[in-house]
Amino acid sequence: MKHALRAVTLLAALLPATALATYPDRPIRLMLPFPPGGPSDIVGRMFAQELGKSLGQQVVIDNRGGAAGNIACEIAKNAAPDGYTLLQGTVGTMSINPHLYKNLPYEPLRDFAPISLLTETPYLLVINPKVPANNVKELVALAKSQPGKLNFASGGVGTGNHFSGELFKSLAGIDIVHIPYKGSGVGQNDVLAGQVQMMFINLLPALPFVQQGRLRGLGVTSAKRSAAAPQIPTIAESGFPGYQSTSWHGFVAPAKTPAPIIKRLNAELVKITQQADVRQRMTGQGTDLIGSTPEEFRKMIQVESAKWANVIKSAGIKPE
Repeated sequence: MKHALRAVTLLAALLPATALATYPDRPIRLMLPFPPGGPSDIVGRMFAQELGKSLGQQVVIDNRGGAAGNIACEIAKNAAPDGYTLLQGTVGTMSINPHLYKNLPYEPLRDFAPISLLTETPYLLVINPKVPANNVKELVALAKSQPGKLNFASGGVGTGNHFSGELFKSLAGIDIVHIPYKGSGVGQNDVLAGQVQMMFINLLPALPFVQQGRLRGLGVTSAKRSAAAPQIPTIAESGFPGYQSTSWHGFVAPAKTPAPIIKRLNAELVKITQQADVRQRMTGQGTDLIGSTPEEFRKMIQVESAKWANVIKSAGIKPE
């Protein structure tokens, strides 16, 4: 083990004098912690394609799904810190999993160097139209008048829409009952049918039902209004400041990746978030583009980690 660590340290020391001037001179591997086809995969592939163009080298996708993203993180953690292996970090892998798993094979800010926060996708708080509430304040008042009577659906324990509901319960001081389903789509169907009163649903899939009057959209979960639905207020501006719950994605590299490489990758990724065609593509999918410094991304991971640790504790969710 000592020899391996010494080799990694030596590699990091040699890189500035040898490889940095020509970086990158071969393809880069981008590890995605979830299977192909999902939201994380879509975001990762789009950035990989654009990053490949700007760097002049192919960025090869390596999907390693399983164990809530922990498998990909462990593999990336053990990769050489030379800038040729990157990892897509998510709110789950970077800020939630450390509090859900007792024997996590990595520590986010010890084993990885943040590069940039790239995207945030908000959820939308929706209710069945039969629920007598037209905004977030009215819903909270209703819940307080009927403690334990209103239910909220989710795609399962530990999912984003579950935690969004638990954070809402905590900040609003209400007693609503969590109903976990085997997938968000199943839970959404029961909200549409009126079997469950409310749910936090990914913004874009929820909007057609809101427009058809089959669901009532009360508030988005991001700190700012979403570009995909600017007419819908945030929950924070609806009387609950500090509320924020989004599905976010960013890129990280193995710890000890040389700072000049992190700086180069950050500059290229931030440029991509500012491209008009990329912004149009992502907004069309209900996703807001960010583009941050490495330090800002590190701070966000820390803040999110502390927030979700408190939510997990208050909800009584035990680590596996």
